[in-house]
Amino acid sequence: MPETGAAGAASPRERYRTQVCAEIKERAWDQLGTAGASALSLNAIAKQMGMSGPALYRYFDNRDALITELIRDAYRSLADTFHAAVADGAHASAEGEAAVDADADADADAKADAGAGRRPDAAVLAYALRRWALADPQRYLLIYGTPVPGYHAPDEVTAIAAEIMAVLLDACAALPLADRPATPFDADLAEHRDWARGHAAGTPVLRRALAFWTRLHGVLSLELSGHFTGMAFDPGLMFAAEVDDLLAG
Repeated sequence: MPETGAAGAASPRERYRTQVCAEIKERAWDQLGTAGASALSLNAIAKQMGMSGPALYRYFDNRDALITELIRDAYRSLADTFHAAVADGAHASAEGEAAVDADADADADAKADAGAGRRPDAAVLAYALRRWALADPQRYLLIYGTPVPGYHAPDEVTAIAAEIMAVLLDACAALPLADRPATPFDADLAEHRDWARGHAAGTPVLRRALAFWTRLHGVLSLELSGHFTGMAFDPGLMFAAEVDDLLAG
């Protein structure tokens, strides 16, 4: 049973364990930035911290357990970022509408503009994703870059990834659907939608969400991996152009 102090506070031992785990993860991120996930070494981290290898294994059973913790933290951070972005967008929209409604002299066009002034949630999420990625490229590349050889994420991690996709599906469901002919991929997608985890979205929305996910991650991955270096154009403007194109359907 976990040790706790007065009023349920963490015990000194628990606080020490939390601090050590945080330092281990911090040093692991440093390793990832210099050598990549495949070269992550618990023994090297233990040496940096002045610990023995067996001592460090009291905190993480093996390399995969540490990688899982890092990946979980990354996905959780992005999921929280998405939820906050949608909530902030809704709050800002509500404040704008309330300000116009409070003005008795506001005409119908002004009130319509207040409702239309909010960017679609899909755009809000797109730019939130870019800010999140640029804030910590190594964190982004751990979950959306080259897979770690031999590593398989547990269900608890894939559930957070599905949570992120569900937020995007909700946002895409709110967009007007473009009138376009069905393609063979639409038929294939209708039969292979387990990845949507039971979301009620129809096939056109699934395809729209996948278009957002693949194209925006494509731009971000190329940018963060340095593939635009020397090409002179502004990656931020390219990203914005992609978002506008995706919103247009």
